Amino acid sequence: MNKNRTEQNTPPVSSSQKKILVILADGQFHSGTELAEKVGVSRSAICKQLNNLVEQLGLEFNAISGKGYCLKHPLQLLSETEINSYLKPKVRCLIKQLEIHHSINSTNSYLSDKTQLNTTEITNNNGIVCLAEYQTAGRGRRGRDWVSPFGSNIYLSILWNFQNGAASINGLSLAIGVAVIRALNDLGIDNIGLKWPNDIYWQGKKLAGILIEVSGEIGGSCNAVIGLGLNVYLPKEKAKSITQDWVDLSQLITENPATIRNKLTATLLNYLMPTIANFEKDTLDSYLNEWQYLDCMKGKEVNLFVGKQVFTGVVKGIDKNGLLLLANDQGELKTFASGEVSFRQS
Repeated sequence: MNKNRTEQNTPPVSSSQKKILVILADGQFHSGTELAEKVGVSRSAICKQLNNLVEQLGLEFNAISGKGYCLKHPLQLLSETEINSYLKPKVRCLIKQLEIHHSINSTNSYLSDKTQLNTTEITNNNGIVCLAEYQTAGRGRRGRDWVSPFGSNIYLSILWNFQNGAASINGLSLAIGVAVIRALNDLGIDNIGLKWPNDIYWQGKKLAGILIEVSGEIGGSCNAVIGLGLNVYLPKEKAKSITQDWVDLSQLITENPATIRNKLTATLLNYLMPTIANFEKDTLDSYLNEWQYLDCMKGKEVNLFVGKQVFTGVVKGIDKNGLLLLANDQGELKTFASGEVSFRQS
């Protein structure tokens, strides 16, 4: 894996651009003179930097003569200090390193690159957390692109080393799904369900996706990068390329979810970190009943895509190992360890 991929593919966000974003994040108008004074550049440089932010990050600004510039949609930029203020003390101890990037290719790829270093530091340094405001190459399952507008959603990945190898974390993605829903419930967001194997849904629409990538030696310990993409506010014009039904938190809660991104991130970590740290001991058994209760596919007619094959049937839930149970038209029950499930239209 190319260790320099992030630097090569990610458009740089300059220090001046970062300062501009911090000032404009409140969604209020700020004059060119004010921006120039606070950033320490000329007014013409401010205009150029704003144009670069439009091109690089897809941000949208309003510019009115006599008033200045403002973002069309206010942002709450991620802050390590504010996130830490919401973390539980035990969780704070589990996080050895928290990185926040303005722009990155993908949080999962960034941490996966770290595992390629194959150093003792990585093995012993569990709990590296990577967050990003913007991803240039965010991806979901089966290599699909994950639409990642700047400062709008949660792009989060966690690196953890499991001493007992890959076999010890079978079903981890299911447990992570339960942890995400617990966090959302804690924030008063209800009626969320789980779609096997690793999607979070609301009324048949995708709210979040989980992507876990595992590497390591056979018979030894393994590194897992646990990635989560959660739709907080997804502008419709940015979502035109999405081919499935989707939903974001702005459609589910009355307050502007963009203003609670730091609290939301910390709440997710408060549930995710203990789940990851204790999974080898707790195993899937500790989450199975709750996952089955949250299963939003059980009893539904679906198409299951496994490679180039398509299986149709009715979902009967999951077994004790987290495998999908699918009954075909003849009533035969089959189990599947992997695949892409699509609801069949009635």
